[in-house]
Amino acid sequence: MQAALRQHLGGARWALRVSEAALRPRCVGPASPPAPRCWSCGGPVPGAAGLPHFCPSCRALQPPGPRPDLFRLMDCDRSFSLDVQRLQRRFRSLQRALHPDRFGQRPPKEQHYSEQHSSLVNKAYQTLLNPLSRGLYLLELNGVEPAQETDCDADSEFLTEIMEINEKLAESKNEDSLEETETLIKVKREELTKEVTAAFERDDLQEAKKLLAKMKYFANLEDKLKNKKMPS
Repeated sequence: MQAALRQHLGGARWALRVSEAALRPRCVGPASPPAPRCWSCGGPVPGAAGLPHFCPSCRALQPPGPRPDLFRLMDCDRSFSLDVQRLQRRFRSLQRALHPDRFGQRPPKEQHYSEQHSSLVNKAYQTLLNPLSRGLYLLELNGVEPAQETDCDADSEFLTEIMEINEKLAESKNEDSLEETETLIKVKREELTKEVTAAFERDDLQEAKKLLAKMKYFANLEDKLKNKKMPS
């Protein structure tokens, strides 16, 4: 009789453990985001996030993704050293495929997406083509605060050089003297570009930030030079 009682109690304890396990919350991993669907036909839209793509079913142009990586958009390595010809080829290819003129007979929503894509491609091209804006964008991607001109205030020798070029530019009265100043600014910009390239290659982002701050000074000088050369 005692053996039967022990067997009955054991069965009851097993049933209790099973019921507790059923009530215990299960660990469930994070739900995967739903697959994107075409705005036009509702079909699945595979493809790289943020890149321009068309619905494989109805060929409708899909909207641009939020905050796309401009390097990825333009099919370039995320690097300060850039293949300009490759960038230009990608720009022309995307503009041919996405230009609003190609979507004049499409629904208004698709026309709007075309305008958004075209504007984004223009922005990406201009950002990556210019060494200063390309470097500032790289800092942003790496979580570094934007370079400000005040970042190089401690370099008195550099600031003196900038002051002298400013004075030279202000005193330029003819085309020859303006061209001389323009050549000087160009040489200094090229030297800085090489230094920024080296800083990014060794992953010294703070040094790159200081050098980009210096490049901002020369960008301002170039703007002044252009205004000086414009006919009054």
